[in-house]
Amino acid sequence: MNLVTVSGPPSSGKTSVILKVIEALKERDISVGVVKFDCLYTDDDILYERAGVPVKKGLSGSLCPDHYFVSNIEEVVQWGIREDLDFLITESAGLCNRCSPYIKDIKSICVIDNLSGINTPKKIGPMLKAADIVVITKGDIVSQAEREVFASRVNSVNPKAITMHVNGLTGQGAFELSTLLYDEMEDVETIQGRKLRFPMPSALCSYCLGETRIGEAYQLGNVRKIKLGDEDE
Repeated sequence: MNLVTVSGPPSSGKTSVILKVIEALKERDISVGVVKFDCLYTDDDILYERAGVPVKKGLSGSLCPDHYFVSNIEEVVQWGIREDLDFLITESAGLCNRCSPYIKDIKSICVIDNLSGINTPKKIGPMLKAADIVVITKGDIVSQAEREVFASRVNSVNPKAITMHVNGLTGQGAFELSTLLYDEMEDVETIQGRKLRFPMPSALCSYCLGETRIGEAYQLGNVRKIKLGDEDE
């Protein structure tokens, strides 16, 4: 079974792109399933079910969705194998700009949209910097000049990645993306022992562990103070 991880900021068009890619893969008689990771709520599983795609979803609740991903990815892979899938796609909300769900030697895709702001590529961290393929969406809403500038910003952050435009509504570019994935299919039987491409935060603060009170007396663990320039006053 081949495994691909898809991540990106909320509402960037990940699900729409994945659905179009699945259509293209099905034309090659490749069976595809999806596992959706999110925080508090998602109904994207309904969209996959309507498209006849085997799907499972996991909600991380108060836990970082990327930590939740890493804690469950081996079980997810085994589910895909039991379903006798040729291709398993995991989709992550990518809410933490410090984390990334990408695994070494597993194809990774970051979806980012033209409407998110010209400086967004510099803000979302390893989720973009560590991706193999960067998919830019919503290009039909902006001008050609804006598309080129945005793509240039993406390339400056991750020059090694393949950057391509995909329209989640019309499917333009989805066949080309599916070809990139199909031509490099790798049989994955387990994720045990593999490593992440980027380390998760290694320290916790008191608020990570449930503290709600404000003030230095309640701040323990990983604490960083802002420099306001008036420390000596």
